[in-house]
Amino acid sequence: MDFAIPAELEAYLAELDQFIDAEIKPLEQQDDNIRFFDHRREYARTDFENQGLPRHEWEMLLREASMRADKAGHWRFSAPKKYGGKDGSNLAMAVIRDRFAAKGLGLHNDLQNEHSIVGNFPFVAMYEHFGTEAQQEEFILGGFNRERRVAFGLTEPDHGSDATHMETRAVRETRDGVPGWRIDGRKMWITGMHVATHCAAFCRTSGKDGDAKGISCLLVPIDTPGMVVDEYMWTFNMPTDHPRMHFENCWVPESAMLGPVDGGLSIAQSFVHQNRIRQAASSLGAATYCVEESVKYARERKPFGQELARNQGIQFPLVELATQCEMLRSFIYQTAWQMDQIPHKELEHQLSDKISMCNYYANRLVCEAADRAMQVHGGIGYSRHKPFEHIYRHHRRYRITEGAEEIQMRKVGAYLFGYLGPRKAEFAKG
Repeated sequence: MDFAIPAELEAYLAELDQFIDAEIKPLEQQDDNIRFFDHRREYARTDFENQGLPRHEWEMLLREASMRADKAGHWRFSAPKKYGGKDGSNLAMAVIRDRFAAKGLGLHNDLQNEHSIVGNFPFVAMYEHFGTEAQQEEFILGGFNRERRVAFGLTEPDHGSDATHMETRAVRETRDGVPGWRIDGRKMWITGMHVATHCAAFCRTSGKDGDAKGISCLLVPIDTPGMVVDEYMWTFNMPTDHPRMHFENCWVPESAMLGPVDGGLSIAQSFVHQNRIRQAASSLGAATYCVEESVKYARERKPFGQELARNQGIQFPLVELATQCEMLRSFIYQTAWQMDQIPHKELEHQLSDKISMCNYYANRLVCEAADRAMQVHGGIGYSRHKPFEHIYRHHRRYRITEGAEEIQMRKVGAYLFGYLGPRKAEFAKG
């Protein structure tokens, strides 16, 4: 067993650091771009008079950073070589996301918008496994060329974690001699619709509420009549790009179907695993940042004439958090490595429980670490002169949005007790 980070990955991390220092940090400072990272000036990112959406200037800065990273060969790192990437592994992505988040907030890696100079592209595996050749060309190549961006339309106002009970329906209907599907229903929290070219609308096409089979995925172009954004939902951490929307007499041709009819739930499950392990690594890095900043402050601050750090009331909570960070880091890296050893389609059956463990625990840990950092720093930690309240507000969402932690714990329980996963056959024998 070798727990060392591979030498070639350490070398690449050093290369990324050099690129950040040479290209990204100067861009972050020029033209008052630093206003987007001044925690007192939240309005810089948020257009409060335009539904609370991200300001155009903010999104253009993120685009410029990712384009520079793409030109330097970093943005597509995780993508297959045939799409201009480097076949970056899940382990490498976990280490990179951990290290980036541990640097603190910045243009190199701002997860409020899922932005990083090393991009995350779970859609590639999704289209390769479920898409037609035409869909792969349009949405994989089009995605990298920034001509296609697909919002993920799974959640509904009355159905979030209980996705198999969705009320949005799609029925076969021929219009002007062209076979297709008519969609009617409601969706909510469909991130990125304000800049999307398509919405991947998950709909029930057969079966009854609660059935895993009978859900399909249709790729609906953004200008399709009958698909309407009603409002953008303001959130704990702004800006928002999460709308409530509806479909009414919305028709698309059969070619809009992604994957097999009635097999859409597998597509949704395929999408989440890479997202969850990488997001867990980001939460871990942010938790580490909060702990390290607290340690520095506790050594510098001298109330009553001695270092704050000499108080066990300060030391022990940070010791607990540092211990949890170290244990979680090993587990995340191990799980990411295991993901690289098996086919993508096997993740749901072999490693889904481990991925869920990493994700829910990391998201809980970063919230605890940010809260503790605020406490250690006192009044200045609670203020927006420090980044901890921003980190808390951002990462608090992931205890819900990547699959609520209760749902992920339920998945772990199903594997642990043999209702799902590798132990199912073992318990069946007993």
